[in-house]
Amino acid sequence: MVKVVHVIGNGDWSQLYQREQRKGLKLTCNLPPFSVPDAWATCIVDFKFMKALTDGSLQAPGQWVLGYRPKIHMEKYPNFYIKHAQQVKEFYLDLPPYAKVSAGDNKGMMYTNFSCGHMAVHYAANKLKADVINMWGFDSMFDFNLNSCSDFYLNSVRDPRQNVKLSTNWRPIWTGLFKEFKDTKFNVHHVHNVFKMAVPPNVECVVHEKKTKK
Repeated sequence: MVKVVHVIGNGDWSQLYQREQRKGLKLTCNLPPFSVPDAWATCIVDFKFMKALTDGSLQAPGQWVLGYRPKIHMEKYPNFYIKHAQQVKEFYLDLPPYAKVSAGDNKGMMYTNFSCGHMAVHYAANKLKADVINMWGFDSMFDFNLNSCSDFYLNSVRDPRQNVKLSTNWRPIWTGLFKEFKDTKFNVHHVHNVFKMAVPPNVECVVHEKKTKK
């Protein structure tokens, strides 16, 4: 039986996911832009997001898959960890070598390069052993658009220099990830199919109309 996983990112076109019911496991990134009541887990990689959870300014329901920096945060705040231990499905610390883009030997910078979306898709392919991964709201693969719904509740630097840096680092990591899992089919959902990076044959853009048909 084919194992299907949907990874719901935070880009503008994540809304495409909502147009019909989707079968398969669902992974979200931090807080999704809309309610996903049957989500299997949400993936978290940032200190900033963990701090907001700790001070109570944000809440993330359901189960968590936590990356390297959230693990450090939990070690620093053991009372918070004890309080939310039942929500922690696991710590996922895998860091592929292609995350080294522009980081040299700085391990912390490698984890910074490896975004929440990267981790969620890598986890779906590596740990959940998905045969097919549907990716929603990963707009930066196609456009110079790094908008994220997380900007509505956490301040993020989005000046032009930072945008160039992020797109320059993030896009090559996607190419490496797709090549690593060459037997996995990746369906990236968007409103056009012009990738801004090289993609191998196991990656396909599923093009949707910008507006739903009446």
